[in-house]
This record gives sequence, structure tokens and C-alpha cells, in this order.
Amino acid sequence: MADAALRLKSLIEQLLGVPLPVGIRAWDGSEAGPPEAPALVVHNRRALRRLLWKPGELGLARAWVAGDLDIDGDLYTALDLMAGLIWERGDDARTLAQAIRDPEVRAAVRGLVRMAGPYPPPAPPREEVRARHLHTRRSDKRAISHHYDVGNDFYELVLGPSMVYSCAYWDSPDGTLEDAQREKLELVCRKLGLTPGQRLLDVGCGWGSMAVHAAREHGVSVVGITLSQEQAAYARKRVADEGLADRVEIRVQDYRDVADGPYDAISSIGMAEHVGAEQYLEYARVLHTLLKPGGRLLNHQIARRPQRDESTYSVDPFIDAYVFPDGELAPIGSTVTQLERAGFEVRDVESIREHYALTLRRWVANLEAEWARARRLTSFGRARVWRLYMAASALAFERNRIGVNQVLAVRTPQDGASGMPLRSRTWN
Repeated sequence: MADAALRLKSLIEQLLGVPLPVGIRAWDGSEAGPPEAPALVVHNRRALRRLLWKPGELGLARAWVAGDLDIDGDLYTALDLMAGLIWERGDDARTLAQAIRDPEVRAAVRGLVRMAGPYPPPAPPREEVRARHLHTRRSDKRAISHHYDVGNDFYELVLGPSMVYSCAYWDSPDGTLEDAQREKLELVCRKLGLTPGQRLLDVGCGWGSMAVHAAREHGVSVVGITLSQEQAAYARKRVADEGLADRVEIRVQDYRDVADGPYDAISSIGMAEHVGAEQYLEYARVLHTLLKPGGRLLNHQIARRPQRDESTYSVDPFIDAYVFPDGELAPIGSTVTQLERAGFEVRDVESIREHYALTLRRWVANLEAEWARARRLTSFGRARVWRLYMAASALAFERNRIGVNQVLAVRTPQDGASGMPLRSRTWN
């Protein structure tokens, strides 16, 4: 009798102490759970072994990336339903350590072990890396290479023609991704108050979108820095094709090694998440030193919600192992404090959280529309990493589990003349 799905559902609910909100479809063809809900498709017993040897999010991620586990139905709905089991279990929820003291739960674990089979743990997918959070120049370069040196063709497929890998700025959910990304670049330029002849440093310049836009539309000279060789090659070609080689220089360089300041303005868009908590004050101080008195910094950065006890913060295991090794998120209050400690005057903080959810959903749509090509351009596992990470991130922004903020700061001189207008915002 094919009953693996029903047995799995019962055992998992015993372990978690709550009903499973999604269905299960097992390798023997059996199904269990609410028929109207998306279903977890457990393709083989190896998926169970991954979960038993690495319980929690990392075990699920390994099974997903390897293709041992899938979802039948809408991915967003499935992730939303499972969020309470994976990301949002409160202090009153039973942890595995607590639950394992229950004789019935121990029996459930033994049942899962019997179902999984007497085999050693499967090797992690080859896309998994070991993060160390050292944040040396060498380790940062390695981490950046893991994420960005995937292939420019793959990024073109996901990001679209704008090749901007950060939150767009939307007038309406019905707008185009390209228009929204152009609006974001223009917003950054306006906040920085760029004028012809100024020097702009673009930290973490990606594929050159900000550098090209600022030079072409605002007449500034730009130095863009990245640790990715593939990004730099793409950005240099783009600069040349735009006829801007006399105004834009793209370097493979660590921000700590920039020594040709001062600059009139600095943009850091989606880069500071890679800096690390221990290095953040140095990052802020380096950028402060590189600015002229009165110069402006626009720091565009993802933020997490603060915790009651910040010492318990740990990086999301899936993101750390498969997406952004060595990346760290900080609450917006911590970011503002560190910028001020470095000497900046913070003049404006704008949350654009909902904008990132819209952006990510467009990227997921791009990926899904070209799924077969995406797998050819990278790998089966890497394409699955990206689909899961972007869809889960979209939900995280929508549910306010994480946010994104643009912080405008000034290296205000001692006389207090910030150069900022009396009114810098127009509220709708």
C-alpha cells in the first residue's frame, strides 16, 4: 500500500507540534494533506536523509537545490504557508531540542529514520559554500566572486536590460522594471545633488549602470569599483559602447584601497550588506575620509528587524551557504549609528521596502520565463537557488521581515554648512 505521504505528514506534525499547512506527495505516488494547498513533492528518500542529518532550513535548502524536494503549486503561496514553520516560530513554539524529550516525538524520529533508509548523509550540493565571516580583502573577494561571477548572460536574463541588481523605484506596480530601475538611479543622483564636473565614487558598481547613468545624465566623472572580474569586464564594455570612457573608470578594487579622494559624492547601492558588522565602522570611516567637506553619501542597504537580544543574531543558513556567503544584515538604527560615529551627519532615511518586493517578483518572473535557458547558462542547482532565494525574499519584504533603506548622509564641515536645501522632500 502506498502510504509514505500520510506517514510523513504524521511524523512531521509530531515533530513540529503543529498541523502541516501544505500537502505532501511522496516518491511512492501517495498524497496527504489539504487538497487545495500547494504540495511538497518528496521525490526520494534522500530528501529525508538530508533533513535528518541537517534539521531545519539548511536541510530543506539542500534537498531543494539538489532537486530531491519540490513544490507543486504556487511557490509564493507555499513559502507563505510554511513561513511560520521555517522563519517565524516564536519563543513559545516547540524547538526540536524540546520536542525530542517527548517519547512520541522520539518515536516519530525513529520512524523517519526507518523511512529514510540506513545510508550515510548525502553530500551537500556543489553550489554550497562554507562562509567564514572573516571580511578580509581575500575572503570578501572570494564571497563576491561566488555570487556575482555566475555569468553575465545569466544576470542579463534575470535582471533585464537595465542590469541593475538592487531595489527599483516604482511609480506603480504596473510599470516596467526598466523604467523603475531608471527612476531609482535618477533618485540617487538627485539625492546626491550631482552637477556637471563633479567626481562620484560608486562603491560596488556592479555592471556599471549607476556609473553610466550619472556620467551620461548628470555630466559627472565616475570611478566605479567592484571585486568581481566579470562585472568589471561587462561594465567597461558598456562604458565604451556609451562613449563615456573619458568620464568613467571601472576598477577591480576593494573600497579599503581607494586612495585618490576626495570625491564630491559617493553612492553605495546594495554593497554594504557584504561589509560585515565588525567592519562596518571602518567602511563608514573610509567613505567619510574619501569625501570632500560638504560631500554626500547615499547608502542603499537591506536591513533586518532588530532583536531583543542582538547577541543571538545569526545569518540565515540558506543565504549564507548558497547566496551571499559572509553577508550580514543590520537593523537600520545600527547603520545610522555607525555612520554618525564615523563623522557623518545623517540627513534623510527613506524606506522603500515594498519597492523591493515588486522588484524581486519581476526578477522571478524573468527567471521562470526563461527557465530552460537559465539552467543552461549556470547549473540546475544554481538556478533553483536563485528561484527560491528571490521568491522567499519577496515575501520577506512584503511581510516586513526585512526592509531596505536609502540613507543620505553628509560630511558636514565644522561650520555646520551642510549644503542641503531647507526642504529636500516633497510628500505626496
